[in-house]
Amino acid sequence: MAAHRPGPLKQQNKAHKGGRHRGRGSAQRDGKGRLALKTLSKKVRKELSRVDQRHRASQLRKQKKEAVLAEKRQLGGKDGPPHQVLVVPLHSRISLPEAMQLLQDRDTGTVHLNELGNTQNFMLLCPRLKHRWFFTSARPGDLHVVLDMAKVADTILFLLDPLEGWDSTALAVQGISGLPLKKQIDTRKKLSKAVEKRFPHDKLLLLDTQQEAGMLLRQLANQKQQHLAFRDRRAYLFAHAVDFVPSEENNLVGTLKISGYVRGQTLNVNRLLHIVGYGDFQMKQIDAPGDPFPLNPRGIKPQKDPDMAMEICATDAVDDMEEGLKVLMKADPGRQESLQAEVIPDPMEGEQTWPTEEELSEAKDFLKESSKVVKKVPKGTSSYQAEWILDGGSQSGGEGDEYEYDDMEHEDFMEEESQDESSEEEEEYETMTIGESVHDDLYDKKVDEEAEAKMLEKYKQERLEEMFPDEVDTPRDVAARIRFQKYRGLKSFRTSPWDPKENLPQDYARIFQFQNFTNTRKSIFKEVEEKEVEGAEVGWYVTLHVSEVPVSVVECFRQGTPLIAFSLLPHEQKMSVLNMVVRRDPGNTEPVKAKEELIFHCGFRRFRASPLFSQHTAADKHKLQRFLTADMALVATVYAPITFPPASVLLFKQKSNGMHSLIATGHLMSVDPDRMVIKRVVLSGHPFKIFTKMAVVRYMFFNREDVLWFKPVELRTKWGRRGHIKEPLGTHGHMKCSFDGKLKSQDTVLMNLYKRVFPKWTYDPYVPEPVPWLKSEISSTVPQGGME
Repeated sequence: MAAHRPGPLKQQNKAHKGGRHRGRGSAQRDGKGRLALKTLSKKVRKELSRVDQRHRASQLRKQKKEAVLAEKRQLGGKDGPPHQVLVVPLHSRISLPEAMQLLQDRDTGTVHLNELGNTQNFMLLCPRLKHRWFFTSARPGDLHVVLDMAKVADTILFLLDPLEGWDSTALAVQGISGLPLKKQIDTRKKLSKAVEKRFPHDKLLLLDTQQEAGMLLRQLANQKQQHLAFRDRRAYLFAHAVDFVPSEENNLVGTLKISGYVRGQTLNVNRLLHIVGYGDFQMKQIDAPGDPFPLNPRGIKPQKDPDMAMEICATDAVDDMEEGLKVLMKADPGRQESLQAEVIPDPMEGEQTWPTEEELSEAKDFLKESSKVVKKVPKGTSSYQAEWILDGGSQSGGEGDEYEYDDMEHEDFMEEESQDESSEEEEEYETMTIGESVHDDLYDKKVDEEAEAKMLEKYKQERLEEMFPDEVDTPRDVAARIRFQKYRGLKSFRTSPWDPKENLPQDYARIFQFQNFTNTRKSIFKEVEEKEVEGAEVGWYVTLHVSEVPVSVVECFRQGTPLIAFSLLPHEQKMSVLNMVVRRDPGNTEPVKAKEELIFHCGFRRFRASPLFSQHTAADKHKLQRFLTADMALVATVYAPITFPPASVLLFKQKSNGMHSLIATGHLMSVDPDRMVIKRVVLSGHPFKIFTKMAVVRYMFFNREDVLWFKPVELRTKWGRRGHIKEPLGTHGHMKCSFDGKLKSQDTVLMNLYKRVFPKWTYDPYVPEPVPWLKSEISSTVPQGGME
């Protein structure tokens, strides 16, 4: 009898691995007292009783309360800088001199006047309240001056009209006492509702009498300050006095002496100093004169004439300042930071060593051999005659390398050509507008026809971009393989690889890049918070000696422009690529195209630059947006000096009439040159003949060579089909394509091409002021900061 043999399909179980399963005791014996990593890294939490928990919570509350009170006492106290208040009138009917006169109450304290240009600044010392204020104001219409002063002000005091609140420009109320008693309550309620929408945490106060001015001062002294991160981590100074000493070699450049109170952080003489609106400079030394506005001055006998008493007090303060002058710090050349903002590129960097004579001769012989071409020629033809015989099968393959056309340059060329044609037509014909009335004629004179035509063209382009995003027409006069030779196809925009160091422009050789920006930022901020820096402490009245400053800075200061200086953190003078998250302001509807020149307020800096707009995503590639859209947040990329976030961002655009309008607000995201902005171009074609899964597509290309060039790129349709090019048909650009399903006759075949784009180097720290007789537009925006 034959034995049963298992077949090949018999189940075979896995053998038991007894050596790998151990009990807890054997594992502990093998460990020999060693503990796991989680056990070692876990912090030992000490369990407190309920009484101890309450005691600890009360201690934390007490510490926070003491910290807030210490901050309030320091600001405006004898050991701290004066409480700086910026007074901004928001209506044309507001009388700024009357408001300033009400705040200059000599019964409250001593007043020190300081008039520069058309502005009215004064220092108010109140020993009874143990507080001192410095009230400043800006000329109406000076938009950027108001924003610069708001960045360093401790409090912003807006003056409203009792009837309309604020006018077209955009919280004390002036003039409400002149209304009837019945209307005063209703007016105050309406203003409170209007103010609550924009300032939900601030109070509305009156400013018509000396009593109301005293209540306002008490409110300012006891209010809670809102912190600005970019201001708290840097030392800054508002200039109270400025002196200029020209250099011996050139009278246009010299040493600028800036006197004022140190705020924010300790000021070190070896750090660089940024004067807002003028650039970065080095400091020579820091002097410490006497405080010209002490809270408790030396005793003076009461005078009958208060003006004489004020004059004696000011003279005494000047004498004290001259007597107590001493040098705090002098710059150390070995530790002082450099003013170098750009990298000087080496043209030989990355080049190979110079070849030897043997290598050159070998290369010449190789070129001679490679240049020989085998041709079929009639018998008896000499070598000279053979050079003139054309090879019928030869093709010119180097055309793509000879001609390079950038898409933006091509668009600019077409725009210039259209402008030239329009100018020629205007020269041939004379247009005359006949209005129906004199009013229409006067209105037409104010209209700029060229600006209107350009704006209409922008609206059309923005509308086409919304309807057909990234679609372009294939040119017929230039081959598509030449027109789009810098573009490439991607299997997936999200997952396909793209090297960020590939084909960088020449401007990237001039900028600085961090190996790890996040870690550098953390280490610098930690050093600011923990390390003790030598220099002028917060609240000291000092004089800074700034070298190599142009004389125009002093001239502007004497005309009434305020002078504001910020101390820079390490590396903040160097150029790099800044990425800012911005959102379109709802009050502005004009189209804003990428690479247009805009005015930036980024933290403490203001400058002009031409940004790129891209989508704000978490991927490694970000698609370019041709216009600043209103429905989503975008990222603006520019070349600018390094600024460590957080920092607020405001974007303005200068109109043809000189006005500056706000177009976007946001914040600084990062300093990263490796952030890739990818431009997409979509070529479209139409199905000519449709089969089961095949179709003949035309109008995407117009010659056979272009079809063969772009054959590896994947196709897609607007209705979700995917496919690829099989082969060209004929010589007019028709091509046979296969898809993953049957096409519809109304469908459109698309091809996506991509290339990386970079911003233009148009950084300019000089920002022109708006036209002085026109008010700037600030539709619905308020400067960021502590606003009361």
